[in-house]
Amino acid sequence: MSEESRPLGGEVLTKPFKVLAGIFGFALLLIAIRYVFGIGAVSNLNDGYPWGIWIAYDVVAGTAIACGGYALALMVYVMNKGEYHALVRPALLASVFGYTLAGASIFVDIGRYWNAYKLFTPWYANPNSIMFEVAFCVSLYIGVLWIEFMPAFLEGVSKYKEHLPEFVRNWNVEGLRKTLNKFMFVFIAVGVLLPTMHQSSLGSLMLIAGKKLSPLWQTGLLPLLFLISAITMGYAIVIFEGIYAAVGFKRPIEMPLLTKISGVMPGLIGVYLAIRIIDLVVRGAVGVAFQINIQSLMFWVENALYVAALVYAAPVANRTKPKPLFLSAFFMLMAGTVYRFNTFLVGFNPGANWSYFPSFSETVITLGMISFEIMAYLYIVKKFPVLPKAEHA
Repeated sequence: MSEESRPLGGEVLTKPFKVLAGIFGFALLLIAIRYVFGIGAVSNLNDGYPWGIWIAYDVVAGTAIACGGYALALMVYVMNKGEYHALVRPALLASVFGYTLAGASIFVDIGRYWNAYKLFTPWYANPNSIMFEVAFCVSLYIGVLWIEFMPAFLEGVSKYKEHLPEFVRNWNVEGLRKTLNKFMFVFIAVGVLLPTMHQSSLGSLMLIAGKKLSPLWQTGLLPLLFLISAITMGYAIVIFEGIYAAVGFKRPIEMPLLTKISGVMPGLIGVYLAIRIIDLVVRGAVGVAFQINIQSLMFWVENALYVAALVYAAPVANRTKPKPLFLSAFFMLMAGTVYRFNTFLVGFNPGANWSYFPSFSETVITLGMISFEIMAYLYIVKKFPVLPKAEHA
């Protein structure tokens, strides 16, 4: 059993858990309707807007929000800041479900879902396609995340062995853990490489939109901006989750570690905003931001959220207090999410004859995915050694 992590324990089937289960159950019903009657039965997607809320949130924004494991891996294993190791498992768990559900949502979104296996068959793949690179890297990263989380799972199996089926009780858990630990450095290295590739490539996807994407977002720097914002969102979700989980589970807040992590955010936000502003000036696109339309409005909302995150995160005194630290993380997550929605939906205009707004079913299915992610998180932190033990906190 890890010296830093312990199962939280407690009742699983709480009232909030049951509410989330109800939302997820309704979403499953709508997903069943989608597979029986086709994607048009539940969505407002069309030839002009083939990517809707499922891609914009579940994949583009959702994977960035799930970058906590990636961001901490950069800090713990690349920058050799081992003091943050106690936060790795909670961040990794959020990444596991964020990315896994993003991958699962693709099967709801694509029309010919039965052809998805061709992604892994070299004779069908197009290695020159940005979309292929994103899909392939995300798929591999999901597998890597589950392998990285496997030690926590094996520790849980070891503790509850007597309550598990006989074939599981016969597992050589300690042997599996030792073998896994020998090769874990390989998966950690790959786990740093893959998000760096596909988070930047998510930005590259919209380069091919050309003039259909507003000048407020269409830039050759999209890959860099997507990568910087994803890393910043990764640190933000670690802080957000750490404080929210501590309050929700009535545990001490790990302020010393969260304060140090938050020190990275002002610099990243500042670099992002500087690149964003200079890019708009160089391209002569500043005037577009002052037009009276929904795109300019959302542009200002997006950047106001970035500024709010910076205002709360920049003062050193704020980073030592839970409330401003939580708000800085919240505003950063909102800013990155709105930026991605703007790039993939709000700023995209395929032509005057096309329009899109998420249907009720699309929205419920997205909420169902989020509900399942929260349910799974609650179950695992209560049954497996994920959260740091209270003495450490």
